[in-house]
Amino acid sequence: MHVVQILPALEAGGVERGTLEIGAALVRAGHRSTVISSGGWLVPELVAGGSDHIGMPVHAKRLASLSQVGKLRNVLSALAPDIVHARSRLPAWLAWWAMRRLAVDRRPRFVTTVHGLYTVNAYSAIMTRGERVIAISAAVRDYVLTHYPRCDPEALRLIHRGVDAREFPRGHVPPPAWRAALREEFPEVAGKRLLVLPGRLVRWKGAMTFLRLLAEVVPERDAVHGVLVGGPDRARSAFPAELERECERLGLGDRVTFAGHRSDLREWLAVAELSFNLSTHPEPFGRTVIEALSLGTPVVAFDSGGPAETVGTCFPRGLVPDGDFGALVERVEALLDGVMPEVRPCPFNLSRMQDATLAVYAELLAEG
Repeated sequence: MHVVQILPALEAGGVERGTLEIGAALVRAGHRSTVISSGGWLVPELVAGGSDHIGMPVHAKRLASLSQVGKLRNVLSALAPDIVHARSRLPAWLAWWAMRRLAVDRRPRFVTTVHGLYTVNAYSAIMTRGERVIAISAAVRDYVLTHYPRCDPEALRLIHRGVDAREFPRGHVPPPAWRAALREEFPEVAGKRLLVLPGRLVRWKGAMTFLRLLAEVVPERDAVHGVLVGGPDRARSAFPAELERECERLGLGDRVTFAGHRSDLREWLAVAELSFNLSTHPEPFGRTVIEALSLGTPVVAFDSGGPAETVGTCFPRGLVPDGDFGALVERVEALLDGVMPEVRPCPFNLSRMQDATLAVYAELLAEG
């Protein structure tokens, strides 16, 4: 079969990574994979995995984007794919309109993946109009069923995101060269018990809560050090400076490291005593959560959204009542002071996600 995935761009992110993973699975199974996006730094990796890429400006939320409908129709007519899989709202609308004018016998089947807890409105509703609608977590599935009653429950498929256990193997130990480079670049972390918050430096990811937590926990435990691994989502963001001022206000001094954007997140998660997900509103899934759990690193998270499912499955002691800061402090102190419970094996693996997605395609085509 020939599957076309369409999304705004191929920059960093869970949506983009999932697109590459499904493209690779299609090629490995002997199918044809094409991705339509406005481009990005992941395109070379996509193409190296055997997928084709077609660059189109399907990312800009403005009226001018409607001019792409006719061009997209021509592209789909020429490609004649079996499936069009939309992963974001604007590209989904463009694909929907483009396919409406194709002859019925040349019209691809339409699949969508709901990657987020979108604002409930007519614009977002397109993500529930696929002939199959994939939800990336039970939280997303329940959100769709609650807020989009016109979505046929029989069309919904729950497919959790997955982590490659070969890339994030349980018990992974970073090589000595990495540890030496770490001591050179960040000497303040040497010999410390690291508490790591992975993710972009955006307000809703919980960085402020993390700093407040460190201020409560760290003063009595000089061996504990906080690390924020990730940078801002845009070049001129004022939020990093705001976080640094908060560090000064809380008197954290040299107890916190801002590591910035990194390509070695696996190593940071592997050496962490605890990893965190402290988002201020429910995350649809939380990829860094399962990456840490796959490594065997305990994760502390608020009991909401996707992390409630993944942490609840693999490290139940890490779940804290949603938004309860006092309970968060108590739980972290208890984990640091006691015997750390073992992380259960992570069932959220990549091959299961890939197989389940390809099975959705095959199921839809088998209907005729």
